[in-house]
Amino acid sequence: MNTEKTSQRLKTDLSKYDNSWYKQPPFLKNVLWFLINPIFINSYLPVPVWIKLLILKWFGAKIGRGVMVKPKVNIKYPWLLIVDDYVWIGEDVWIDNLVEVTLGKNVCLSQGAMLLTGNHDYKNTKFDLKVGKIVLEEGVWIGAKAIVCPHVTCHSHAVLAVNSVAVHDLKAYGIYQGNPAQYIRERKIES
Repeated sequence: MNTEKTSQRLKTDLSKYDNSWYKQPPFLKNVLWFLINPIFINSYLPVPVWIKLLILKWFGAKIGRGVMVKPKVNIKYPWLLIVDDYVWIGEDVWIDNLVEVTLGKNVCLSQGAMLLTGNHDYKNTKFDLKVGKIVLEEGVWIGAKAIVCPHVTCHSHAVLAVNSVAVHDLKAYGIYQGNPAQYIRERKIES
């Protein structure tokens, strides 16, 4: 590539980065969460699930019945988390919810899955923060180490396969695989 053309292009300038528009949580609430989270939620300590759920509710998470939270789960802001009934959140799951994340009934997040509501605008010289909600509708399964990106809705009973990346909505009962995730086939559930 021509060095002269490269030097004339605009470049990223992180000194101009400004996310002051993003509403930060109250300072005390945030500090308290970051002290409690690594002890009770983002930990391998054998904390009973009912205690984890109670703590999440204290911090504003809306939690349904029969929810399972495995060890070492990291939730950025529980007050932006809505979890319906019988959801399973697997070991090492990371819910990086800068904005609201909604998990419908019977959603399964397998080990190491990531729900990422924030990203950066790589086209902007300031590398601005961009955020978008994530919605996982009833029966969705996010496979181990799979990633769901901002502004994505996984419709009813969609599957995101192991190590796949959802950058667009997943249709109901669709099985998706790859990076970016592509539709593979229909999910058929037998009794």
